[in-house]
Amino acid sequence: MELDKESLAGVAVRLRRAQGQIGGVIKMIEEGRDCADLINQLAAASRALDRAGFKIIATGLEQCAAREEDAGSQQAQLDRAQLERLFLTLA
Repeated sequence: MELDKESLAGVAVRLRRAQGQIGGVIKMIEEGRDCADLINQLAAASRALDRAGFKIIATGLEQCAAREEDAGSQQAQLDRAQLERLFLTLA
């Protein structure tokens, strides 16, 4: 299922932020930083990744729902089922 790139612009921002946070964790490890600081930074990166994944799925579900209303297509229903399975992999 193809998703609208404009709808996912915010996801790219979240992923770039997570990328920076992961880079920060690596640097902290190399510097021998405190365990609690490492875990807090890693948890922030993990949350950013989770939110990005949920946003992708939510966007896909919105687009599927719109297609189902317009055409009632079987493909939209299959896409929706696939997105629901993907959601469960993140949950």
